[in-house]
Amino acid sequence: MEPERLFKQKIYNRLLKWKKESNGKSALLIEGARRIGKSTIVKSFARNEYESFILIDFTKCSQEVKNLFNDVSDLNYIFLRLQLTYGVKLVERKSLIIFDEVQFQPLARQAIKSFVEDHRYDYIETGSLISIRKNTEHILIPSEEERISMHPMDYEEFRWAMGDTATIPLLREVWEHPQPLKEAHRKLMRDFRLYMLVGDNGLFVTLAFRDKAFTENVIYERLLSDKLATNLGYLYENIVAQMLTASGNKLYYHSWPTESGKHNYAVDFLLSRGTKILPIEVKSSSYKTHASLDAFCKKYSSRITNERYLVYTKDYDREESVKYLPAYMAYFL
Repeated sequence: MEPERLFKQKIYNRLLKWKKESNGKSALLIEGARRIGKSTIVKSFARNEYESFILIDFTKCSQEVKNLFNDVSDLNYIFLRLQLTYGVKLVERKSLIIFDEVQFQPLARQAIKSFVEDHRYDYIETGSLISIRKNTEHILIPSEEERISMHPMDYEEFRWAMGDTATIPLLREVWEHPQPLKEAHRKLMRDFRLYMLVGDNGLFVTLAFRDKAFTENVIYERLLSDKLATNLGYLYENIVAQMLTASGNKLYYHSWPTESGKHNYAVDFLLSRGTKILPIEVKSSSYKTHASLDAFCKKYSSRITNERYLVYTKDYDREESVKYLPAYMAYFL
């Protein structure tokens, strides 16, 4: 059997920080979208940082295991049953218990208070965003629970997965000293379109074109070669939204009627920058038109930053206060 291939992800360092600072005084809840690698990163962390661990997958475990958390008055019994069921010896202060997809057994999450107070082992929970909120209506959320959000692989992590540790530091230099990349831009955009085809965003691409006459492979080939004959604005907006969120930005959108009242202006993203707002417009083409961006900046001139960005598919450029960023540079916003 081939060993499981793991990609380097930044969240690992946050897990290390929690383990060191908490020292068993709190559990950690990792929440995020489905299929982004929450379970994989936690299992890797458990193997590397603990003598032993038990992972309870509440989507697959028996009803008997789920029922153990209905009554937590006897922790010794619960720990014994878990060790016998999973064939793992737990070591005090050196073992981790993982509640995977904890939203499927909310009482296990509620029991975290008792487990943490017992202090024998460490605890990490994982849960999907939508269902974890839906299934907490009738339980007490433990104050002993710390939460962190996990996002799909960001652009730097994607480059690492490609075996490339040089591109992001080099692009950071370009970000700090803006200039066109000329010949290098074409390859960077092709690599970026590959990033658009992996993880959650790749699933979105597949679903968006599933009713078309061509196969998934053809979709991917045409997108990679920039020959997919359709408006891809929503795909670029989606990937930019993912990149902005992964960088810690809260996303806001604004639309308002044009002067004629027949159409609406719309600014794709508004980012908070201190007391000011940074407006961003996204295009899937080389067009530099930005009527909405201009109208927004005119209407709220006193509230916006000195710069505003149009993210598009061509090389870096600048006209007065508008910076034209190639899509891969959205990583730095």
